[in-house]
Amino acid sequence: MSGQYLITAYIIFVMIKFKDMLNKFSITIVFISLAFLFGFRFSPNVIPIGSQLPMPDLKMKEVRGKEVSMKDCARKNGLLVMFTCNSCPYVRKNQERTQAICTFAMQNNIGVILLNSNEEERESDESLEAMQAYAKDQNYSWNYVVDKFNKVADAFGANRTPECFLFNSSLNLSYHGAIDDNPADGDNVTRQHLKEAIKELIAGKEIAVKESRSVGCTIHRRGE
Repeated sequence: MSGQYLITAYIIFVMIKFKDMLNKFSITIVFISLAFLFGFRFSPNVIPIGSQLPMPDLKMKEVRGKEVSMKDCARKNGLLVMFTCNSCPYVRKNQERTQAICTFAMQNNIGVILLNSNEEERESDESLEAMQAYAKDQNYSWNYVVDKFNKVADAFGANRTPECFLFNSSLNLSYHGAIDDNPADGDNVTRQHLKEAIKELIAGKEIAVKESRSVGCTIHRRGE
């Protein structure tokens, strides 16, 4: 990786030195080349509201050692899928809110599964062992699984931690986004988007806010 940074620094130096000689086309080619050099890729498109649960039967390793699928975790009234991790500051800011909303979902007969898709850090902060320690510290009573090769994150188009997807009893997407309207500051929340969506879903009502912006850390996919 250090070699890549050296190459990038050299290219930027050359661009600055000879900027008057470079046209827009040349600059575009340089940046496209840098994108390929670092293995960048465009973020996958997020699944739209109404979509069927992707990859429902894929088995994933859970922190207690068993293999579970999202379909296994679904309950009578639906399923809450949350992409999360151990180390993101936004995840840690949302710890109490994560506990509260997951508990609320299960109390309303909605299953819960948390996915860790940070494959780039799987040998360090996001290892299975680190996940086990974090789940124990947080007293998780729901499934926390390894999304190997970030297959599920790619299928969902998920990009952030935390990022929530609420599915109804038919496993169609009913809400996507943040837990509430202030992920950075729990003391200044004015609307609990996910909780309201769950209440409306259970009551058979139209969900007023179907999508909100997920604010958090970028999912660290392999090679990114």
